[in-house]
Order: sequence, then C-alpha cells, then structure tokens
Amino acid sequence: MRNSNVLISGAGIGGPALAYWLNRYGHTVTVVEKAPALRLGGQAVDFKGETHLSVLERMGILEDVRRSQTGGTDQEIVDANGRRLAVMPGEFSGGELEIPRGELSRLLYDRTLAAGCRYVFGDSVTSLIETESGVHVTFEHGAPRTFDLVVGADGIHSGVRRLAFGPESDHVRFLGHYYALADLPRRFGKTAKMYNEPGRMVAVGGPGADVFFAFASPRLDYDRYDAEAMKRIVIDAYAGMGWQTPAILDAVRQADGFYLDSISQVRMERYAKGRVVLLGDAAYGNTLGGFGTGLAMVGAYVLAGELAAADGDHRVAFRRYEEGFRGYARIARNGNAGPFLAPGTPGRIRMRNWIFRYGFLLKPMLWLTDRFATNITLKDYPSTVRR
Repeated sequence: MRNSNVLISGAGIGGPALAYWLNRYGHTVTVVEKAPALRLGGQAVDFKGETHLSVLERMGILEDVRRSQTGGTDQEIVDANGRRLAVMPGEFSGGELEIPRGELSRLLYDRTLAAGCRYVFGDSVTSLIETESGVHVTFEHGAPRTFDLVVGADGIHSGVRRLAFGPESDHVRFLGHYYALADLPRRFGKTAKMYNEPGRMVAVGGPGADVFFAFASPRLDYDRYDAEAMKRIVIDAYAGMGWQTPAILDAVRQADGFYLDSISQVRMERYAKGRVVLLGDAAYGNTLGGFGTGLAMVGAYVLAGELAAADGDHRVAFRRYEEGFRGYARIARNGNAGPFLAPGTPGRIRMRNWIFRYGFLLKPMLWLTDRFATNITLKDYPSTVRR
C-alpha cells in the first residue's frame, strides 16, 4: 500500500481510533502526544444511535464499552438552598451509551499499543515541510523524521492545523463562554447536581470529573498548561456565588487534575492540505456540543476506510473523506452550549429548567439528536485484515 507510514498528532480519542483502523489496513502508525501520559480524566462521553454503535461494533469494542458504561446519570437542578427544581434526564445528557472519557481512551490505547502502534508522549510537532514523497516533521524533543502522511487529531487548539493551515484565529470561533473540569475526591455526594446564577453554572457528582463549571466571559489570555493560573481564573469568576460553591472552590484549590478551555467552534473550508489531514475537533469541533466523540470515531472510520479503498492514494482518499463526511459533521457548526448551561438572566435560567421540569421540547430535542447522529451511510470498506 502507498503512503503506509503515518504520523498522528493527538492521543485523545480520534487519534487512537484512527490508529486502530490504519493499523488494521496495514499502515505503520506513530502517535505523538504533547501530554506526558495518557489523559484519563474528563467528563463522560456518549454515543447516540445506530451509526455510532455500528462503528464500535466494527472495531470489536462495543461490548467492552458496554461493560464500562455509566448507564446515564440523571442530574438534579437545584436552587441556592439545595431544593430540586428540575431533573435533566440521563438520556438527554448521556445519549444511548455513556462511558467515562478516560475509560474509552485507555481502551483504545491498549488495543492499538498491543497491535503494534507506537506512542510518543511528552512531545509535539514543531514544523511540517512537505516534499514530493512525504512530510519532513520536526519535534519539540525528538529527532526529525519523514512520514508519508500526517494527521492532526490534536483537538480544537490543533498545532498541526496551525502549521498546515494557518493561525487558530482563522479557524476557531470563540462563543463567549468557558468551561472547567476538576478531578476531586467525591466529597459532594453521589447524586449529580447543578446550580446556576446568571452567566454561571457549577455541577458536582456523576461520572468523570467531579466538578464541572461553565461561565460567560470575554476572551481570556492565559497559559493552558498552567493549572494554578487556570484555577485562579475560575475562583475569581465564581466569587460570591451561593449554594455549595465556596466549599467547591476550596476543594478546587487542592485539585490535582484541572482543565480550563473556551467553548468554541471550528470552521474549516477543507480538512486536508497536501499530505496533511485533520480529524475530530481539529477539523470540526464544537465544544460541549454533544457530538465530538461520535464525530471523531466515525471520522476515523471513514478516513482510514477511504485510504484503504484508494490503496493509499491520499489525494483521492482525502477528497472522498471530505465529500462523504462534511454533511455529517455539519451538526458541529450549529449550537452553542454556553447559554444553555449558563443562561445569562434569571428568566432564561427558569426557561431552561422548565424544559426538564415539564418535558416540553424535550422529545423533539432528543429526536433531532438521534437524527443528526445517524445522518450518514457507512460504507463497507475493503477487508480489514492487516497485509
């Protein structure tokens, strides 16, 4: 097969999923990840409908995912005194099959590592120079290497996208909100609860990270790898908030795992440039949009399958990947989770709560979610026996 030596930047979900398929089709795969180790924390992720489940089944991991599923978690929306105002059902937030993000990440990593894929942690791509026969890649720490193809599966702040397509500001649209996750001992009870004040939301309990924040804000300038600086931003943003928030912020100060990022949307006119192609949030991300994991997994299946169908001809494969997938990924161009999670006025908070308290609009919203999740016909690609 042509173009058999592939570098994937990003060891989150999309990168290892693509590594799985490329390895099955006979490619030699290297995955480079900036983090020093596999990131096992984070919120739960979910799969919706026949398309998502079919990809998991074709990968041979559906039953493994089922064994690790959380079952979906209802979340109580409470007032400042802890009284229940409404319940967000697990089927709304957790889809048909929900699993802690870290469990899915470990499952994909273990499968691909055992299959012979190479992982390099604590390093990142610093330059890409395309030649007629490959891409010369330099790294922050490792020695330069040349690969046939390079895939950017490195998230909404993709370094590969910046190097190949231009600055982030050209492709990422800030939507006016931020979110944060803190991994804490489960000291706030087993029941998942959410509390709002205008422009601010805090939630505790449930699978994944023990504390989740979402808040309105102008664009912030901070180091995304400085946990203490990010903690200070959130602590300042939530000063004076009621309910259990003071105790939650005290716990955040001691949290080992903490993550802050913007709620943003990626808009790309094309997913590929020469021998470089984007996958997942790097190409079509919409933070907290509810489809990120499913899009990454289905995208990995389609991208690898098109490469196999084209016998490694990246020009043909990348064009077919984009033509076949862009319509499905369009869901990521719609919606903004920020105003839903952290409505800006008391009236908007009440309206959001009424959706769950009285059930109006809930069934149509779930129907639309299912429709978007299945809006693609999966091709049967060539044999997945490694050659």
